[in-house]
Amino acid sequence: MADWTEAEGPVERSAAPPPSAPLGRRLEAPQPRPRFSLVGVARERQWGTAVLEWSERQSTVQLFLAWVGMILLCGIVYWLASLSRHHGLVANGAVIEENLRGLGTALYFSFVTATSVGYGDVVPVGAVRILAIAEAVTELLLFGAVVAKFVSRRQDLLVHEIHRVTFEDRLDRVQVNLHLVLVELQAMAVMCEEGKTRPARINARLESAVLVFTGELRTIHALLYRTPHVPEEAVLAAILASLAAALRELNELHACLPSDFTRSPTLTETLSTLAQLADEICSECVPQVYAAALTLWMDRIQELGRQIVR
Repeated sequence: MADWTEAEGPVERSAAPPPSAPLGRRLEAPQPRPRFSLVGVARERQWGTAVLEWSERQSTVQLFLAWVGMILLCGIVYWLASLSRHHGLVANGAVIEENLRGLGTALYFSFVTATSVGYGDVVPVGAVRILAIAEAVTELLLFGAVVAKFVSRRQDLLVHEIHRVTFEDRLDRVQVNLHLVLVELQAMAVMCEEGKTRPARINARLESAVLVFTGELRTIHALLYRTPHVPEEAVLAAILASLAAALRELNELHACLPSDFTRSPTLTETLSTLAQLADEICSECVPQVYAAALTLWMDRIQELGRQIVR
């Protein structure tokens, strides 16, 4: 190292170590950072949620009566506060009188404050100014809830109408698709009787028809078990009659097919699902009570479903 220094070679010197703390002085422990507490925020959210839930549970009339009742209550408080001559309402430069006329003025001021009109002919004095501010905020919130109830009522009517139209379109689509499935099954039955069936072709057509048939049967199954709307008896009877006719035609087509006909895995699985759904439609299976004519159709559908060759 001495030879390298004499030859004027570059030498890197390390930084001087930091001075050690005196022995008599203790190192102060790092202070923990204050953590932000979410308790207050959670309580505010719970309070706001409770207020919203309360307003949703009340009807429009109840909210309106609460709005009017608060106006009357605050008016009486204004009138009683005017008895002290230091905290109350001042009209035309004088404290309101302690009679019915003064009570009417207090109620007038309360109504003007609630509607945020603020003509300025009556002004609060003293501590009642805080009450006037609180009343203005509270009454505006209540009146906004009343308006929201009117709007939501209109929206509920529109949504109900949309659901009704959609439900009727759904029923029409089920009837049309069942009719198309029935026509397709009858066409394949005619081909089978005339001996014009080719296994590959009939398998594809039958698979397509059964897939559509199963989809519509799922819709009917949900209609009987889980729908909040109950269709008219005549409409439901027509749907069940078409379903029974399609099941009967499907069983007759299977009986007409040649013995060497091999079904595809998709067709086999779809027929099993079709038979299972049909087996769950009967007068004692569905949770709702229907007319005697409809229960007969349901029992017939269950019987035909159990005859399906899986």
